[in-house]
Amino acid sequence: MKTLYIVRHAKSSWAYKGIEDIDRPLKKRGIKDAHLMSKFLSKKIEKPDVFVTSSANRALHTAIIFCEKFSFPHANLQIKRQLYSFSDGYLEKTIKALDDGFNSAFIFSHDHGINTFVNEFGNKPIAHVPTCGVIAIQFQEKHWKNIKKGKTVLIESPKNNK
Repeated sequence: MKTLYIVRHAKSSWAYKGIEDIDRPLKKRGIKDAHLMSKFLSKKIEKPDVFVTSSANRALHTAIIFCEKFSFPHANLQIKRQLYSFSDGYLEKTIKALDDGFNSAFIFSHDHGINTFVNEFGNKPIAHVPTCGVIAIQFQEKHWKNIKKGKTVLIESPKNNK
């Protein structure tokens, strides 16, 4: 069985003019929410085998906060630039390319790709994954490349944990 935790990056700031979208940082609220959610989850679930994040500043910062709470070495955090773009289904491609030695994985990514993925591969319809929202899906397949419809086992957001 494989368990996937998909995290939408925490709330980002639009206050900085002239920076590229990929470089937008987290807002103070986003940092607070990432600490809140990672603390909640670190008490509820076992440490995952791998953390993979988009290279966007806001996703990377969210992932680093989660790594700290789970005592996951920052050096082992996998950073994938392709998770920043969803034009070719890169979220699904990244997940299906995970090493089969990993039975659980955290993926930190962005709105559009996450919503599409959780509704295609989970069994509970989700209208919108909020910032720093976490969806967990369990798959019966032994190989990530073969995952099909799984069972949505967790839907959490900062709003539910304050």
